[in-house]
Amino acid sequence: MATRGHASSSLMSNHTKERVTMAKVTLENFYSNLITQHDEREMRQQKLEKVMDEEGLPDEEKRMRRSQHARKETEFLRLKRTRLGLDDFESLKVIGRGAFGEVRLVQKKDTGHVYAMKILRKADMLQKEQVGHIRAERDILVQADSLWVVKMFYSFQDKLNLYLLMEFLPGGDMMTLLMKKDTLTEEETQFYVAETVLAIDFIHQLGFIHRDIKPDNLLLDSKGHVKLSDFGLCTGLKKAHRTEFYRNLNHSQSNDLTFQHMNSKRKAETWKRNRRQLAFSTVGTPDYIAPEVFMQTGYNKLCDWWSLGVIMFEMLIGYPPFCSETPQETYKKVMSWKETLVFPPEVPISERAKALILRFCCEADHRIGAAGVDEIKRNGFFEGVDYDHIRERPAAIPIEIKSIDDTSNFDEFPESDILQPTSPAVASNHHPESDYKNKDWVFINYTYKRFEGLTARGAIPAYMKSGKR
Repeated sequence: MATRGHASSSLMSNHTKERVTMAKVTLENFYSNLITQHDEREMRQQKLEKVMDEEGLPDEEKRMRRSQHARKETEFLRLKRTRLGLDDFESLKVIGRGAFGEVRLVQKKDTGHVYAMKILRKADMLQKEQVGHIRAERDILVQADSLWVVKMFYSFQDKLNLYLLMEFLPGGDMMTLLMKKDTLTEEETQFYVAETVLAIDFIHQLGFIHRDIKPDNLLLDSKGHVKLSDFGLCTGLKKAHRTEFYRNLNHSQSNDLTFQHMNSKRKAETWKRNRRQLAFSTVGTPDYIAPEVFMQTGYNKLCDWWSLGVIMFEMLIGYPPFCSETPQETYKKVMSWKETLVFPPEVPISERAKALILRFCCEADHRIGAAGVDEIKRNGFFEGVDYDHIRERPAAIPIEIKSIDDTSNFDEFPESDILQPTSPAVASNHHPESDYKNKDWVFINYTYKRFEGLTARGAIPAYMKSGKR
């Protein structure tokens, strides 16, 4: 009897501890948010004043713009107090699917603005210990305000899912583009690799390592320019789930002989046939992961440049250098890259393209970018690239967009029941709903609304624009 009483008090004490932690996190977040909101408001005011001074506006015009700005701030406060939910959006189409959820094209009912809504199942996040990754992604998207990163406008949650409302980029992604084409020309490759260099460098300047640079995460805007997405594996709070999966299977029997003896055309066909499934699996593909990420010895931001080298090879050759019949075989090839990184003689590419790929895909100590991003920009392969104006010039492959909700650059996906409370995905989960409902506080402070979200397609209001922006 005493034992049962002791166990009960122990349980109570754990429950109390969790309640205390929950209360502490709630209070900290409340006051932290108040301070952040005040600081952001001050910054917007200072930015407006600076822009007006630079433009040399007369006092009357300044007064008018301040008044407009004050109205926007009031409108934004109203928006912040509004509780956003699924009912505020109309779902138009599924445009992407992954291991933990899906992406839908949605339209906000009151404004008609179109967004890409990323939906993530909470039960899966908790079960697969992905909460830290998702938190990191949300925080980076809030912090990263750049043309090189997909913009997030809102985030909210309900009992089942987390929702991120992102800008919709109608150009699709690099994976789809590469699957449509056999290979890219060197000129096209130069353009996409140069833009990706600038995008990766932006993330590095924020102090993050992306760690998951692959064609699926290079999105294309309406004009065909690159934007980085998917920061769920960005360093910070990571357990390298996927990398450990491959490492554990290091001693599996080799069954890759048929693949090794294929010519490059057959390899490309096999790769493209299997590629889509790899993109949807929980494990993903190790094709783009740098060897040092798999090892216990540690890694740094240079791992992102290795990934870019693999993508460059795929653009020019038609498949990545280490692709195999299974992810485990790919892992082995990555780890023995000195023997397996081979250029097929039947797909001729220039010597300087080969040289740059080998500068990306080499030991971290000797990798290009170790001395800073300018080392990459100055490489001979990028001769003639105007980095300062690259986004203003036409893209290498123009995108045809017929309407604001044009999804012709995306694959077709069947409808799912992820938004239904009785979704089988939830019902079939091993732990009952109450299990993760009690853990719901770990998602606290997930909600976010961006100031620019008030205006058409998230553009900065005209009265805050500077000619130098």
